[in-house]
Amino acid sequence: MILADVYEALTGYRVDAPQQIKQVVIDSRESKAGSLFVALPGEQTDGHNFVANAFQQGAIAAIVQQPIEVCQPEQTVQVGQFDATQPLPTPPICFQVEDSLAALQQLSAFWRSKFQPRVIGITGSVGKSTTKELVWSVLSTRYHTLKNVGNQNNEIGLPLTLLKLNSDYERLVVEMGMYDVGEIASLCDLARPQVGVITNIGPVHLERLGTMERITQAKSELVQALPAANEGGVAILNYDDPRVQPLRNLTQARVLSYGLSPQADLWASDVESAGLEGIRFVFHHQDDAIHARVPMLGRHSVHTALRAAAVGLVEGLAWEEIISGLRSLPRSAQLRLVAVVGPNQSTLLDDTYNANPASTIAALNLLDDLVATKKIAVLGEMMELGSFEEEGHRKVGCRAADVVDLLIAIGPRTRYLVDEARACGLDSSKILELENNQLAIEYLKTHLAPGNTVLIKGSLSRRMGDIVSALAVQDGAA
Repeated sequence: MILADVYEALTGYRVDAPQQIKQVVIDSRESKAGSLFVALPGEQTDGHNFVANAFQQGAIAAIVQQPIEVCQPEQTVQVGQFDATQPLPTPPICFQVEDSLAALQQLSAFWRSKFQPRVIGITGSVGKSTTKELVWSVLSTRYHTLKNVGNQNNEIGLPLTLLKLNSDYERLVVEMGMYDVGEIASLCDLARPQVGVITNIGPVHLERLGTMERITQAKSELVQALPAANEGGVAILNYDDPRVQPLRNLTQARVLSYGLSPQADLWASDVESAGLEGIRFVFHHQDDAIHARVPMLGRHSVHTALRAAAVGLVEGLAWEEIISGLRSLPRSAQLRLVAVVGPNQSTLLDDTYNANPASTIAALNLLDDLVATKKIAVLGEMMELGSFEEEGHRKVGCRAADVVDLLIAIGPRTRYLVDEARACGLDSSKILELENNQLAIEYLKTHLAPGNTVLIKGSLSRRMGDIVSALAVQDGAA
């Protein structure tokens, strides 16, 4: 990208400006020589306060939506008013627009249009990030593949990912998150996916969207945005989720279903947990029956593997490449559940990335599969469940009663979880209700013994990861 591209993306006109843009950033601390800094207003900080710092770090241009002191008139291009017959000012340049976020998105759509990668979009209530990582691992066995980093899955993060495209990339894997109806459709307008993967649909963000129907509507925007089957569009849908399967009626793309049912196009059988060593199962697709072992924790991970394999098949990979990609997932990419060594040679199951009823029950199922001298679950509140809050916590509590030797519950919403655990047979002597994470840390530091296994899980906002950080033995990955 060069400065002329930025001006053309924002105005539709081309000027002579050959200076190279080496990266686009929204954090001035990441600026370096050749950067374009986009100043975004925010609730906590305003990027306009850091334009000067970005220039000091080497940025040659900034996109702003208000006049600021560091942008002198002779350095400022008022987008929409600049005379395209005149050369751009000498850098550093400020492009002043009405809305800097809209300008970032406009620039990313312009840049995306210059390349022809196959784009795989992934959305769903649970498992988006791990699916993205595994799909990337599979596709990377053959193709030069770009993915969005971390949780850059929204109206800011996805454009930043698109701006990293170059002609070398053959595939792009993008996770798409949402908080409301219309947001995934907007992300699809930018990324233009040809393949869409729906993981599942559950009560995540129910508090915000109000009904399961609105959540389903929001997730369906991905398959509706796909091109028709004769144009290469493919919707990869979870056959086992009754809310996902009807989405096949909303797309013109070819549908490939996956699940544990032989009625699915791609399905798995003979699923076995190997504990902390991963899972074993058999893939079935058409006449193929492929035995696989994947280093992912929990039986629920078979659905993640199925999704990644489905993308691999759609993109023309051989089974040898798919299995290689499934086995080579970096440990750091397994966001949902990682085992680390805790005090006194105990094992901590760190599943603190986030929590909802389905993912928490899946984690409890893994705990049930493991051999341990004592099984402990430290469970925090699950947020944004709306009208499903009580029922969701109760479902988790009943499953915990069947699995754990000790239940540690943190936060007021877990009262439902505790009540149901007792109702399902867990003795009160095996339940510990605590007000905060620090009390859990203090208790576990003094009570864990060799062979104990501790599941730690709760919504991200509950900061359950602080418990793992305080207890994990350094350099002690299990």
